[in-house]
Amino acid sequence: MSTFMAKKETVERKWYVIDAAGQPLGKTAAKAATILRGKHRPEFTPHVDCGEFVIIINAAKAVLTGKKLDQKYYRHHSGYIGGLKEVQYRTLMATKPEFAMELAVKGMLPHNSIGAVSATRLKVYAGATHNQQAQKPIELN
Repeated sequence: MSTFMAKKETVERKWYVIDAAGQPLGKTAAKAATILRGKHRPEFTPHVDCGEFVIIINAAKAVLTGKKLDQKYYRHHSGYIGGLKEVQYRTLMATKPEFAMELAVKGMLPHNSIGAVSATRLKVYAGATHNQQAQKPIELN
């Protein structure tokens, strides 16, 4: 019997909803990254994009454990001399919680073309409502 290899054209994608309220940011991001990558499926193939769509709601209510709100920083550089920008996670979670969740999920995806395409299937909302009711998403606990 030969090994089954999934093909991109034959993959049927479902939609999943993850509620981040009261959950640690990293645990929620890890669950989302696993589904986006498709590793939960029995027909997972590493070199084929066989992931699903993920909607994360209540990103503003996600928690950071320990002292991460004060000690963790989002850093990026403009490319110019002295262009390092730092934002404390307390500020980031108060102003742009969707961005903080996207950063966490993207960091857990592979850093190649499959990971980049998988990241486009992630939808993050700060509140409890989302715009994808027509896709009939499945609730995950």
